[in-house]
Amino acid sequence: MRKRFVTNLFFLLTLNILIKSFWILGVDRGVQNAVAAEEYGLYFALLNFSFLFNILLDFGLTNYNNRLIAQHPHLLSKYISQLIPIKFAMAIIFTIIVFAVAISLGYDAYSLKLLSLLCLSQFFSSILIYLRSNISGLMLFKTDSILSVLDKFIVIIFCSILLWSGLLKTEFKIEYFIYSQLIAYFIAALVAFIICVKKAGFLKPKWNYPFVVKIIKDSYPYAILVLLMAFYNRVDSVMIERILDNGAEQSGIYASAFRLVDAVNMIAYLFSIILLPLFSRLIQQKQDLRPIIKISFELLLMITVCFVVLSQFYGFNLMDLMYNKHIEESSEVFKILSICFIPISMTYIFGTLLTANGSLKYLNIVASIGMLLNMGINFILVPKFLALGAAYSSLTAQTITALIQAIIAIKIFKIRLDILYILRILFFILALIVAVFLLKDITSLWIYNIVISSALMIVLSFVFKIFKIKDVILLFKASRE
Repeated sequence: MRKRFVTNLFFLLTLNILIKSFWILGVDRGVQNAVAAEEYGLYFALLNFSFLFNILLDFGLTNYNNRLIAQHPHLLSKYISQLIPIKFAMAIIFTIIVFAVAISLGYDAYSLKLLSLLCLSQFFSSILIYLRSNISGLMLFKTDSILSVLDKFIVIIFCSILLWSGLLKTEFKIEYFIYSQLIAYFIAALVAFIICVKKAGFLKPKWNYPFVVKIIKDSYPYAILVLLMAFYNRVDSVMIERILDNGAEQSGIYASAFRLVDAVNMIAYLFSIILLPLFSRLIQQKQDLRPIIKISFELLLMITVCFVVLSQFYGFNLMDLMYNKHIEESSEVFKILSICFIPISMTYIFGTLLTANGSLKYLNIVASIGMLLNMGINFILVPKFLALGAAYSSLTAQTITALIQAIIAIKIFKIRLDILYILRILFFILALIVAVFLLKDITSLWIYNIVISSALMIVLSFVFKIFKIKDVILLFKASRE
């Protein structure tokens, strides 16, 4: 299991880094630079607004289904035949409620037009994610890895033509970006559906009322968790756009800072994609979880701490490289949001472990705390500190919820804490900060300084035994099997 984890993790990471790096640094950045901050800010706020109601499209089915198929692969045909009609019914409910709330909040006709397209995109995205939960539940991680980037690859092709080919005779509009994503989600979902049909055999969609009731009963704890997490992860930009008079502009500034952090967060998310079915199967088989927990923790620790330290010293340079407006404001927000990467990464390990264990009661309590904290602090800080206030709010909520989840997981699974190991981590972080500070002006080009600092960080991770030579050997051997 450990070899399977590291092999598939590195394939998944490599594929996503190649595709999503160009997505973030090329296409998404190009779109943000091609349109006004207010235009992108409105799109970003509407996108996150639709995410708040994503629970109505999923109702926790993805996590529930992933865990179920990982433990009982023979149920694939039965569940997929009956869950697809449920997903379509959920889409109708989702659309009605989203528009009802949007109208009550005073969104104008143009905003509602964009929202309708985003709702359709969300539906195809939800279908794609559900179908992928079947594929990863079957431990087909390489296939799932390809599907995880297929939609982004298609958008890259479309938007590259629109942004840089010269074929577009008018100014680029945010609608073009939304249409590109809509088509990409549809194609990717269709490919995933074909793969699932091949694995499950003949599918005959049917509506089974007793089955619907059972699914709702089994998955509602997951649904509540998804809803609560959506609120404390996605509500920031919505609150910025609605609270402030210049909300669209401030939301655009927040989006600029959030985009790079969100891109790096994908690394932690990719860990969870593989960890959830692995944890689920290991728990069912009553096998030792500690080797998987340890190696995933060490890998994420090294990545997260290095990114955060570099972001504090080179935040302005990175924002200046990526964008052509509101650089100073975005860089200040980015420095705070980058620190969120640490608690978010820990959540993707310990939260995933608790999800695999079925400890939904604890997770929902923690998520409730996170939602109340984030929304409450946003109401206090956003009017005074604008987008920066939302960043501080997010950092506070993410840190507290991550710590609580880690404590709960440690107690449930009786994970032994090594004081010497914790001290090594603290000294590792301190050494990184000192090293990056001393190397900040080693050359006249800041990007060279980042490369040199990153290389030294890797060396320090071995010096402080955060990452070990034997782990590298294991990864090398695993990658060849």
